[in-house]
Amino acid sequence: MLWQIIFLVTGILSLIYYSAVCIALKKWDSTFSRFWLATGIVGIAGSALIRLYGMPCIVEAMIGISVCFLLIAEIKIIKGMHRTPLGKRKEHFEEDTKTGSATRWIIVLGAQVRGRKITDSLKRRLDCASEYLKEHPDVHVIVSGGQGKDEEVTEAYAMARYLECEGLDRRRIVQEDVSVNTLENLKFSRNLIADVDTPVGIVSNNFHVYRGCVYAKRAGFKEPFPIPASCHPLLFPNYFVRECFAVWKLWLKKILTKQNAVL
Repeated sequence: MLWQIIFLVTGILSLIYYSAVCIALKKWDSTFSRFWLATGIVGIAGSALIRLYGMPCIVEAMIGISVCFLLIAEIKIIKGMHRTPLGKRKEHFEEDTKTGSATRWIIVLGAQVRGRKITDSLKRRLDCASEYLKEHPDVHVIVSGGQGKDEEVTEAYAMARYLECEGLDRRRIVQEDVSVNTLENLKFSRNLIADVDTPVGIVSNNFHVYRGCVYAKRAGFKEPFPIPASCHPLLFPNYFVRECFAVWKLWLKKILTKQNAVL
């Protein structure tokens, strides 16, 4: 009976949330929003099947294992979201006082541009970067992102123009305009920075900064640190759950790479 209720409630809430995401994004077929549609259908159908046939032990075990895996990823993401930015850590206070900041570079990871228009997620990243750059006038910024489908300009160009409109001196902005994913954002940005031993700030939305810092280390940066921007409150659960799967994909690739290296 309990599992039947859990499946039914999960299904109904997922369908309600799917509808809300569709309204917020103004489209029904957004890549990950369909996860909530599928979850809603499975939840309601599962509730009906449990009522008829009961709950198999194997399904209970699979659900338990899946939840544990997701929780591990969630903990990592949450810890990344709440790490104190380097410029605000007590141990770097003296260095900040002398030099104005603990780093000379921050990197803003790209996100979708609609035509030439900055999307909400990207605007939040840029507003966060702008605030940090105004507090640290000696820091330069790399805006990283190439040109994707339905984008009239590169993400880097759109980001640079936005920061200039916010009053940032264009001489402090460097464009990396050929990357197409997060790993390339960091790899190609790495080629634009001479001293990778210097701490580098990674600016992205809060749910994404953990993975951004992991990729930064893979790209060769010695001490990347997160500068988390906010996320649309309604869309946060959607992006957060999607990021859990992305983190597990990241870890799985690392495990497979190590195994191939051994073989």
